[in-house]
This record gives sequence, structure tokens and C-alpha cells, in this order.
Amino acid sequence: MKTLWKALCAAAMVGMTMTSAQAEEKSITIGTMSWEDLTPITGITKKVLEDKGYTVKVVPFSEWGIAYAALTKGDIQMLASQTDYVAQDYWDKNKNRLEKISPVSHGLFQGVAVPKYVPIDSMEQLNENADKFGGKIVGIEPGSGLMRDTRNSVKDYDLKLQLVEGSTAAMTAALKSAVDRKEWIAVTIWEPSWMMQKYDVKFLQDPKGVFPPPQSYYWIGKKGFSADYPHAREVIASIYVPLADITAMNSAVNDGKTMDEAIAAWTESHADLIKRWENIKSE
Repeated sequence: MKTLWKALCAAAMVGMTMTSAQAEEKSITIGTMSWEDLTPITGITKKVLEDKGYTVKVVPFSEWGIAYAALTKGDIQMLASQTDYVAQDYWDKNKNRLEKISPVSHGLFQGVAVPKYVPIDSMEQLNENADKFGGKIVGIEPGSGLMRDTRNSVKDYDLKLQLVEGSTAAMTAALKSAVDRKEWIAVTIWEPSWMMQKYDVKFLQDPKGVFPPPQSYYWIGKKGFSADYPHAREVIASIYVPLADITAMNSAVNDGKTMDEAIAAWTESHADLIKRWENIKSE
């Protein structure tokens, strides 16, 4: 009888140890690039996780390299990224130490665009009109995937135009100034972006296929995230934000709302959808 009692006690202690070991951490740190497509995705995901009882901290980064380094070291637990093209180099370098958690949006497209009143439609027509564009393509931050692809396009199309590095703010100001004056301008731009709604621009056709096709956004984590956070992983996998909604939130910001206000308005108007996302088994 004593032997049986000892065996039962031992089994109970093992069970308690396993339950303790399997207890899921309720605090999650999310990394994000402070860009207009990733900020809404991060904000909505934060809201849904908090509704399910998690404490969520968001850490902004300015460069993919820094963000991926923080993820591999465990300084953050998850990050939304376009692993197939925009951040492909960083994903390929670190993917053995990372995992894809789930897709969260789709449709990002990047390229060179001109105002619709400019009567050209293809990258192949840039050279013959180089003077009208001032001999330049107005770019954004040098470390972005869009600038990498545009540099490749300059080589592949043997363009006479110089790709000018700068910032998103400077590019936007240049685009606004040119459109106001009905001047010719070529810029690096992307969808989703409020600029695509605000300014009547068109992407130039890319017959050589230098720029990637529409891309997906994934939540990624350090390898083992799904095992360490099984319930959070299930919550995250329920979340999907259409590209048009991301664009609409950024348009609201451009019209004067803060991003927090735009995200709050979206979550309020999609309360029923969020309830369905959260309608998963409890831990």
C-alpha cells in the first residue's frame, strides 16, 4: 500500500511539473517597422492579443537588419515581415533560427510610378524621356527593399536616370509639388499607401519582371515560438487584415487622425469580426 501511495504521489508531482513547464507566458513583445503598412497590422494584432489576456509591448525599429537581429536574440518574440521579397535577404540569413507563424495580409506591390497625366506606361520608356524627368527617379530610404529592386531596374533597363536616395517624407513632398504643377516625376512607391489614393499615379509596366509580384505579410517568430506560445499562436493565426483596410487607415491618418485613432475606429467597426477571430478554445 505504501508503495502504491508513493507511486501516486510521484505521478502527481510529475503531472504538476509538466503543467508548470507547459504554462504559457502571458507577456509578448512585438517588433515593428514604423511604416504605414506594418503599423496597422501590429496595432490590430496587439488589440486582439490583449483581449485574450496577454500583456503586449510594441518596439519600433528603423531597419530590417536591426529588427531581425532582435528577433533572433529573443529581445522580441514576433515581427510582421514580407519574407518573400522585401525582407528576403534578412529572412534567408536568419530563417534557420526563425519560424513563420501565420500570414496576416497580402497584396503589397512596389515599383516606379508616374502621375497619370504623364503619357508613358512602361519602364522601357523612361530613357527616351529622361530630360523631362530631370534625369532622376525620386527614391526613399536607401536600406529598403523597394530601393534595392529599383537599383536593379536601373541596371536591367540600362536607365539614364539616377536613382536619388532620400526619405519617404522627401519623396512625398516632391510628388505633391510635381502633381500640383503638373510636372513630370518618377518616384518609388508602393501599395498600400495613402499616396496611391491621394495622388492620381500609375505604376510603370515592368516587362523584364525586375519588381516582385504582389507579396504577403507574415507574422514570424524565433524558432520555438509556436511551442512556447501555443494559445497565442492560435489567436494570431485567426487574424487577417485586408490590404484595402490598411490603405483606408493610412488615409484616415493623412486626413488628420492619429494611427491609434485610426486603428481604434477600425476595431470598433469590425467588432463582430474580431469576436470571431477570438472565438477559439480557452487554454
